[in-house]
Amino acid sequence: MEKDVFRKTGDVVLFIFIMSLLLPILLIAMLYVWFGGLPFLLPLVLVLYVSLGVLLAMAMFEKNKYKKVIYRIITAGVVLSLIPAIPGIYDKTRPVVRDGYVDTSSYAPFHEHSQVVTLTEPSTLKITDNLPILDGATALYPIYSAFAQAVYPEKEYYQHDSEVMSNRTGEAYNNLINGRVDIIFAAAPSDQQLATAKRLGNELKLTPIGKEAFVFFVNEKNPVKSLTEDEIKEIYAGDITNWKEVGGKNKDIRAFQRPQDSGSQTALQHFMGDRPIMDPPVEDIASLMGTIIDQVSDYKNYNNAMGYTFRYYSTEMTNNNSIRLLAVNGVEPTKDTVRSGEYPITNELYAVTAGSDNPHVDAFIDWILSEQGQEIVEKTGYVSIK
Repeated sequence: MEKDVFRKTGDVVLFIFIMSLLLPILLIAMLYVWFGGLPFLLPLVLVLYVSLGVLLAMAMFEKNKYKKVIYRIITAGVVLSLIPAIPGIYDKTRPVVRDGYVDTSSYAPFHEHSQVVTLTEPSTLKITDNLPILDGATALYPIYSAFAQAVYPEKEYYQHDSEVMSNRTGEAYNNLINGRVDIIFAAAPSDQQLATAKRLGNELKLTPIGKEAFVFFVNEKNPVKSLTEDEIKEIYAGDITNWKEVGGKNKDIRAFQRPQDSGSQTALQHFMGDRPIMDPPVEDIASLMGTIIDQVSDYKNYNNAMGYTFRYYSTEMTNNNSIRLLAVNGVEPTKDTVRSGEYPITNELYAVTAGSDNPHVDAFIDWILSEQGQEIVEKTGYVSIK
C-alpha cells in the first residue's frame, strides 16, 4: 500500500515536472502569436496546452474510464477556440499588395541578369569620380538604375549603402533633405516633406523626367470596371461606402490607404485636392512595449477592397494577377492614354535636388532630359516628358 502511494506521488511529481517544462513553450507560443499579430489564436494555444496536460494525465494515471467523453470534450474545446479565430484566419490569408516591398535586386545596375534597360549606343555622358549619390522610390529604381548603368563606372552598387540606393519615397526625401544624397527620383513631395525642407533651410528643386498614371485597383472578381474621378473622390472622402452605389454588388467598400509621406499617399492627396480624406483602415499592432498601436493597413485583396498605386509598379514590378486596374472616366490606364492625355490622373515623375554641391549633378540631369535619358524612360515602361 505504501509503495503504491509512493508510486502515485512520484507520478504526480513527474506530471507536474513535465507540465512545468512545457510551460515556457506555452509562454513563447503565446508571445509569438501576440507579437505576430495573431491574438485570435491565443485561446487555441491555451486549449492545446490544457488538452495536452489532460492526455498526459490519462496516460500516466491510467484513467481510461471516461476516455471517450474526455476526447469529445477536448475536440469541442479545440473547435470552440477556433470559432472566434475564423475571421482573423480569413483576414490573414487574404493576398496583400504592398508598395515598395518587391524584390528590386533584379534591377540593380551591372548585375549579370539585371532587368534594367540599355541604350542602343554608348552614353554621351560618363562620370568616373565624385559620383552623385542617388536614391528614390521603389517604382522608379529601374529607371535611375539604368541611368547609373549607362553613365557610372561598372562596380557593385548596394541598394542601401552606395551611390545608387533604393530606400522608398519617404526615406529618400529624408535622405535628400538631410544632405545624405544628391538626387532622388520620386513623385512630388508631400506638404510635410516640403515643410521639413523649408525648416532646415533647403529648397527642393523638382525637374520633371517622365509621366505615369496614378491608378486605382480592385479584386479581379469585382464587377466594377470603371469609376469617374468624382466617384473615386467620394469613395475616399467616405461619401460613397457601398459598391452598389457605383454599379457593383451590395458590399461595403474597403478603401485602403498608404502611410503618410509615401509616394502613392501623396499622389492621392494631390488628386483629392482640398477634399478631406477619410481615416484609413488600421490594424492593431502589438508593440515591443506590450502596448497596442495603430498602423495603416496594407491592402488586403478582399473581394470588396480598393487600393491605389502607379501603373508600372502594379503591372510590371509586382505583376499581380489577382487585382484589376480600374478605368477612370471610361479610359484604361496605358502608356498610350498617358501619352495622349486621355487618362485623367497622370503624375509627373521628378529628379529632385536640394542644393547639392556635387559638380556633376546639373550635367547628369541635363543628360537625363536628353534623347538618351528619355530613351531609358520609355524603354523602362514609363512615358517620356518630351
